[in-house]
Amino acid sequence: MSKIRTAFEQGKAFIGFITAGDPSIEKTEEFVLELAKAGTNLIEIGIPFSDPIAEGPVIQRANIRALSAGATVSKIFALVERLRGRIQTPIVFLTYLNPVFHYGYEAFFRRCRETRVDGIIIPDLPFEEQEEVRSVAQGYGVDLISLIAPTSRQRIAGIAAAAEGFLYIVSSLGVTGIRGAIETDLAAMVKAARVTARVPLAVGFGINTPAQAGEIARIADGVIVGSAIVKIIEEHRENAGPYIYEYAGKMKAALQ
Repeated sequence: MSKIRTAFEQGKAFIGFITAGDPSIEKTEEFVLELAKAGTNLIEIGIPFSDPIAEGPVIQRANIRALSAGATVSKIFALVERLRGRIQTPIVFLTYLNPVFHYGYEAFFRRCRETRVDGIIIPDLPFEEQEEVRSVAQGYGVDLISLIAPTSRQRIAGIAAAAEGFLYIVSSLGVTGIRGAIETDLAAMVKAARVTARVPLAVGFGINTPAQAGEIARIADGVIVGSAIVKIIEEHRENAGPYIYEYAGKMKAALQ
């Protein structure tokens, strides 16, 4: 059974994203441990893909660096296996359908169960086409996490009702990336989703400052940050560990 709900049991959840293999698998292991040490409640590990259509330039570059450094799905599973000997923080994969399909649904989700991966986010898998993947994932105790966006509108109720693990609310139109301001009516989206959702609601895309995180935490159950963490790694490379720890600690503190 997924441990995702535990991430939300001690108050507002801070969810941090990192691209596996950037700049190396070994450094990813170190950086995930720094996130956990700083109090990150749930960690998203990105499986790099050559065409990450939902990602902005920062995470696109991270995907390229990771693939160039030799990151593979098998190496990432081995990474999670090592991490599981050191942390109990819920872990979720974020990737695209192609790597999962290529690995094989049964083999992929069996390996998720073996390494205790709690869930998966697949941005290019439309809600209406999830069943083929969901049925396999559920058989191995892996939550298929759904997304709603500002364009979802009349689809929000249905997506929220079927949501597993947590519901990922996309704060802004477009791709991932740091934004100076978030102008979407998030309160209305959250309110609409809560009518039918039976899982916590977390907001992502564009959040990068403690002030933004604190504001969003007033209406949502969790805050997701990706590009800002990946940007720290881009700037500091192998030496990014202490900077990740400091940043994650500040963001977590802003949610209290």
